Amino acid sequence: MAMAAHEIEAMIVAAIPDAHVEITDLAGDGDHYAARVVSESFRGVPRVRQHQAVYAALGGRMGGVLHALQLTTAAPDKEL
Repeated sequence: MAMAAHEIEAMIVAAIPDAHVEITDLAGDGDHYAARVVSESFRGVPRVRQHQAVYAALGGRMGGVLHALQLTTAAPDKEL
């Protein structure tokens, strides 16, 4: 059973409340997504830790219900 994009976004925002999340269904199958997650909480945090925070937000669904997630994380631009 695949996950819907809005479910992925909701789980990430629930764990990282200030996150701006953009989800793209890469294959149109609800199984292969790209996510861009921007959060102030990522500022100064190594990229691997940022990704770990997003994966933790998904509660172990990676590799099971959610087959593939191309992940990009960042802190917001200071100009924004």
